[in-house]
Amino acid sequence: MNAPPRRLGVLERPDCRIHYEVTGEGPAIVFAHGLGGNHLSWFQQVAHFAPRYTCVTFAHRGFHPSSPLADGPDPQDYAGDLATLIEHLKLDDVRIVAQSMGGWSALEYALTKPPALKALVMACTTGTIDPLKIGEPERTRLNAWLQSEAPRAPALFGRGIHPAAGERMAHEQPAMHLLYRHISDQNAALDVMKVGARLFAMRTRAPEDLRAVACPILFVSGDEDVVIPPFAADAIARVVPRTKVAHIPNAGHSTYFERPARFNAIVEEFFAQL
Repeated sequence: MNAPPRRLGVLERPDCRIHYEVTGEGPAIVFAHGLGGNHLSWFQQVAHFAPRYTCVTFAHRGFHPSSPLADGPDPQDYAGDLATLIEHLKLDDVRIVAQSMGGWSALEYALTKPPALKALVMACTTGTIDPLKIGEPERTRLNAWLQSEAPRAPALFGRGIHPAAGERMAHEQPAMHLLYRHISDQNAALDVMKVGARLFAMRTRAPEDLRAVACPILFVSGDEDVVIPPFAADAIARVVPRTKVAHIPNAGHSTYFERPARFNAIVEEFFAQL
C-alpha cells in the first residue's frame, strides 16, 4: 500500500506568499481554515479523503507559514486568494470545506459563481452573513444566545481553554486540545483581534444572498458552539434552496477537529449525493 502523493507549494500574490499543500488524487476538496488554525488543522480530513480526492490545504494570507503582512491580513482579500489558488492548481472539479473564518473566503468566492465549484460546506460559520438578519424563530433565540453563550468565550481563554476548541474538548480530549493550541500558537505574532474585527465588519449580507450561490450548500454546526450560533444555519437553510444542515451533538466550534469521524461521514455523504 502506498501513501497518497503529496506536494508543497507557494502561491505568489502581489503583496504576499500563500503556502499550500496538495495530497491525493481525484476530484478536489479545498479546505479553508479558521482564525485559530492554519493548513495543519485539517490533518484528520486529509487522511480520510486523500485516498479518493485531491485535498488542498493552505494557510490564509498572514497565517504561518504564509508570509506575514505589516498591518495584518485583510479578509477582503481572502476570496481573491482562494480563486487564484484554484486557478493556479488548474482545478476544474472543486468542493470547498470552510471552517469559521474560512467561511468568509469560501462564501465570497462561491458568490462569484465559479464553474469549477460543485459544492460548499460551511462548518461552524455563517461567513459574511449577519446573524442579526436571520428570520424567526432563530432571531429571538439569538438574543438569548448573545446573552448566555457568547460571553463564555473570553472566560474560557482566562482558564487556558481555547474557545474555538471548547470546554468539552479540553476536558474529554486534553491531548487534542493541546494540539489545537499548538497549531494556533504558530500564529502567535498575528493580531487575531484585529483580524476578527475586520471579519465582523464584513458581516453585512442577508441569508437570502446565498440564493446566488450556484451549487449545493451544507452547513455543519456544533451544538455547543460559543463562537457562532449553531441555530443560525437552520434559519439560513430555510430560505436558501439546495441547502442542508447537519448538527453534531457534544461538539463545540471545531467539529472537524473534535468529532472528525462524524464530521467526515457527514461531508462524505453530502459529496456522494452530488
